[in-house]
Amino acid sequence: MAMIGKPQVLSYGNSFATAYGANLEDATPKGDISRDKLNVGTLGETAELSHFDENVKDFVLARLGHPVVRVELTVPQIKTCVDEAVTKLQYHAPMWTKQFATFGASAGINIYEIPPYILDNLEYVVYHKTLLTIQQKAGTLEFDFFIKYFQDNFLFQNFGVADFYLLQSNLEQMRKILGMEGTWDIINNQYLQLYPAPVTTPDQVILEYRALDSNTIHPAYRNWIQRYALAIAKGILGEIRGKYTTLPSPGGGASLNGQQLIEQSIREKEILDKELLTELEEPIPFTLF
Repeated sequence: MAMIGKPQVLSYGNSFATAYGANLEDATPKGDISRDKLNVGTLGETAELSHFDENVKDFVLARLGHPVVRVELTVPQIKTCVDEAVTKLQYHAPMWTKQFATFGASAGINIYEIPPYILDNLEYVVYHKTLLTIQQKAGTLEFDFFIKYFQDNFLFQNFGVADFYLLQSNLEQMRKILGMEGTWDIINNQYLQLYPAPVTTPDQVILEYRALDSNTIHPAYRNWIQRYALAIAKGILGEIRGKYTTLPSPGGGASLNGQQLIEQSIREKEILDKELLTELEEPIPFTLF
């Protein structure tokens, strides 16, 4: 079995956490949103609501008419709505949620246990990378293409940006296979595997990932979570009220709006999903590493 190392925290640490120990796993994430508490509750448990959860719960109840109208939802049910909304936004975390963490790898060890909140939205790992993407050394193929593309000296004909991108991708792959260019894999959403194995201690590794911080979340995105949780709550409430079409009363009975709430839930979730993908989550960037 391969040896698994502990990622040692360097002085610049973790932008999303406050470290209380010597290892990256000892760092405590900021904010009320806990990855380990999302979507794990049961109806038999008493739901623990953070300040952020309470804020979303109050929004949902207010929009459903509470306290003027009775809302037949329990706290654990509302908690599931909050968890689903937060999970949805976190999966499509926008650019403003970008975070950085660094750790020191040990010589001869290339597998490291990384906190799940980092691996969930890990974007890139800087390991054995040159500071510049293009090796601008006179006499190299990269230098010739760099000069042609940016200075247009007409060394080559009909050379477009797509060709340049494919060239850089191919050169990067060749450096990984034939050289010492660093690369990485995620194993079981628990471990980070580095190639090649570090040869010095500490060998610096930089992690780029995304994570929601409830303390700094933009009000517009907080409102998206509130509205999405409300849409889910309407569906649950619609199922509850849909068990009966009318309730007997001295005035001849009261009709319930279960089916209308279910239809609203489906329609509003579709609108919010579209809003998330087109307005909140930025498009795929054109990037060279």
